[in-house]
Amino acid sequence: MVNTNIDNCRIINLPKVNDPRGNLTFVESNKHIPYDIKRVFYLYDVPGGASRAGHALKRCQQFLIAMSGSFDVVLDDGYKKNRFHLNRSYYGLHISPMVWRELENFSSGSVCMVLASAFYNEDDYYRDYQEFIASVQSEQS
Repeated sequence: MVNTNIDNCRIINLPKVNDPRGNLTFVESNKHIPYDIKRVFYLYDVPGGASRAGHALKRCQQFLIAMSGSFDVVLDDGYKKNRFHLNRSYYGLHISPMVWRELENFSSGSVCMVLASAFYNEDDYYRDYQEFIASVQSEQS
């Protein structure tokens, strides 16, 4: 069986410190996620029915957490597709490079926080799906 990039994408549970005054969860670089965190950003106020992302990254890894509410992440590496439902702040989804992602089905008030392994670089993006698929197929040739 061929190991594809999507096989490396997985849910990672984060530490959860229970306290009657409110719980605490934390993320440490190279401990809970397999890279140094270079950039943090978050998506919020996504209108009902809208989707986000619609791209793949060539080298950057990302870790997505539903800080509030819920949303679905659809991953596609050109060979397989997987759907993940994120709805808790004590786990997240690690996304490997060369995986197309779509975020959809945002609940009202949802917030998606992203921890990235690289600073923003437009040259690292595939924003056209057909260009992404062509690149994936050329790597396998």
